[in-house]
Amino acid sequence: MCMAIPSEVISIENGMATVECFGVTRQASLLMMDGQVAVGDYVLIQAGGFVAELVDKQTALETQAMMAEMLAHQAS
Repeated sequence: MCMAIPSEVISIENGMATVECFGVTRQASLLMMDGQVAVGDYVLIQAGGFVAELVDKQTALETQAMMAEMLAHQAS
């Protein structure tokens, strides 16, 4: 099973998005996206580093909050 955590697009350049999640940034390719992706959008990234889909902001923030809670419980 694979789990993707929504990441916020913080910049786009030459078909690559820089995304951030929990303070970690990484590069992801926009090659597989049919529609436009903009700075401020939330995306899911597939294995291999490709943006797979857009996620609405409310769902993204709720998912991040649940993940943060799960990680906090696991650390204690």
